[in-house]
Amino acid sequence: MANNKLVVIGGDAAGMSAASKVRREQPDREIIVFEKSDFTSYSACGIPYFISEKVKTYQELIVRDPDTFRNKYNIDVRTQNLVLSVDTDNKKIKVLNKKTGDEFWESYDQLMIATGGKAFCPDVAGYDSENVFGVTTLKSGINIERYIEEKKPQNAVIVGGGYIGLEMAESLLERGLKVSLINRSEQVMNTLDPDMGALVSEALKGLGVELFLGEGLTGFDVKEGKVTAVLTDKQSIPTDIIILGMGSHPNTDFLEGSKIELGARGAIKVDSQLRTNIPDVWAAGDCTESLHLVSKEHVYIALGTIANKTGLVAGSSIAGEKTVFPGVVGTAVCKICSYEVARTGLLEKQLQKLNIDYVKATIESRTRAHYYPNSKKIVVKLLAEKNSGRLLGGQIIGEEGAAKRIDVLATALTHNLTLQNIIDLDLSYAPPFSPVWDPVQTAARKLISSI
Repeated sequence: MANNKLVVIGGDAAGMSAASKVRREQPDREIIVFEKSDFTSYSACGIPYFISEKVKTYQELIVRDPDTFRNKYNIDVRTQNLVLSVDTDNKKIKVLNKKTGDEFWESYDQLMIATGGKAFCPDVAGYDSENVFGVTTLKSGINIERYIEEKKPQNAVIVGGGYIGLEMAESLLERGLKVSLINRSEQVMNTLDPDMGALVSEALKGLGVELFLGEGLTGFDVKEGKVTAVLTDKQSIPTDIIILGMGSHPNTDFLEGSKIELGARGAIKVDSQLRTNIPDVWAAGDCTESLHLVSKEHVYIALGTIANKTGLVAGSSIAGEKTVFPGVVGTAVCKICSYEVARTGLLEKQLQKLNIDYVKATIESRTRAHYYPNSKKIVVKLLAEKNSGRLLGGQIIGEEGAAKRIDVLATALTHNLTLQNIIDLDLSYAPPFSPVWDPVQTAARKLISSI
């Protein structure tokens, strides 16, 4: 078979989805996967729940381990191997064997890049102290859990108010720590509009998280290899453990000089079949950019859903199939103790930047019929194009039963539905699940009146 040797860089969601798809379609292919850690195919999204002890062991987060891929699927997974560079002219990659310290070149016929993202690391002294942790890999989650077990920290500071920061706030609260969170902007969750972000801030305060908004990290006080206080531009906050939740960016530095084209935020440019600009080179997951179906711009969104889908499409493309990945609408959900946060589509600031004339409405409703036990408050905000009524974005905050309603709005965005289309949807109803008018439809009814 021509182009027989497939080399995959990265052994998590996108990489192993692609490798497994190729193996199913082409049983005789030679497939080698280089993975820098000890683990393959694990749920990074589950790490906060392992730390909180909702998930009892890290092994529960692993879908398939390296031995399973080697023995059951005949995929040559080589862990503790870090790829240093890519030579697309000569179709080979430079690899560091972390166990032996040896460097070597490996040839390929076809190459799949799935190196994921990496946590932003602050450019301040002490970031590499023993009690400062990012949360991007299973190994990092194991290290955090072990540190809590062994060192028994009492006070935690989280730097950053995005998804990871908020999920880790929940985890540490449930482990009994006093939690402070600093955030450079004036609101947590910059993926929400400010009015909705303010609701999340209030919820965090109600849970006991001490918020310091509009404060930037300036440094660490370090004693004997440990950070004892986090320094901001306004104060010093004593701490025993620090979690970096400042977001992530694509892990593509090793591609310098490879001629592989990069796009949004340094992510790899790919087409709808996940092909790069270089023949026989594909890329997928958190190291690639995606087409936003609403804005029509290329964006960088690092989510497990996208990684698994793009990995499957890349594998199909490598195997010669015509499957395509159409793009994203930016759907995401997050849980902070009893509160659920969801969003999809575009924000007001994005619509303003695109010069789209829009209208907005926010409603407060209930997750179930008001008389049914455990009915909880839900707030829904919708954004729509002024003249056409086409949905442009949606955000939801509430308690149990709130967040997954975002999927209705994500479906509407994907298929260019209008507010009237949403109102007309034959959504399910029974008192334990919803009011007779689902909150997303109530919001659409309120907003359509302003068009």
